[in-house]
Amino acid sequence: MKKTFLILMTMVMTVAQAQEIKQVPLISVSGEGKVKVAPDQVSISISVETRGNNSAEVKKQNDEKIDAVIKYIKKANIAKEDYQTQRVSLNPQYDYEKKKTSFYATQTIQILLKDLSKYDELMEGLVSSGVNSIGNIEFKSSKMEQHKSEARKLAMKDAKAKADDFVAVTGQKTGMAYNITDNSQPFYPQRMYATMEMKSFDSAGGARETLAIGEIEIIANVTVSYILAN
Repeated sequence: MKKTFLILMTMVMTVAQAQEIKQVPLISVSGEGKVKVAPDQVSISISVETRGNNSAEVKKQNDEKIDAVIKYIKKANIAKEDYQTQRVSLNPQYDYEKKKTSFYATQTIQILLKDLSKYDELMEGLVSSGVNSIGNIEFKSSKMEQHKSEARKLAMKDAKAKADDFVAVTGQKTGMAYNITDNSQPFYPQRMYATMEMKSFDSAGGARETLAIGEIEIIANVTVSYILAN
């Protein structure tokens, strides 16, 4: 009997406490912050590819070409922490028509160029030293975290301005932020694929511009719930 009484009292107290909890008046809005900056770095993926009928000879030739490429990269004063081998492979390829097996060797190196004015010179030297495949090129900024922080602040300002607009007609005010949710998507730098053309010159003898840098766009999205104040 006592046990039943205690259970009933607990239930009554719980209901009473729930009734005392007041609903917090909120307004939820989304905000977007956008920052556009000119990149000051570029990441270049280069490869040396070699084909032949003898696996050992193919690997040897590929290693020799890569050695020449790495020596050029060092000569171009690229810091050792700014270039790295990404992939090395040696694979057989069978030709069903000729019923013959050939071999395909490749090695890929990723280079971070921190001086965009040297792009044409570097690309010309890489091709001359033995690079025969250029993959994607990604533009970057050395101040990316700073730009992301600025975009987040702009997103919060945008959300606050929207909340103020909505609340203005109700005679209330936007109070303190009650909940903040970051909806930003991962940032992926611009990519483009380069051709194997050497640096060319126009009719006036000047070097052609071969790199359209453009701008990097960093976007932050946020959802904010504000308490409504009288």
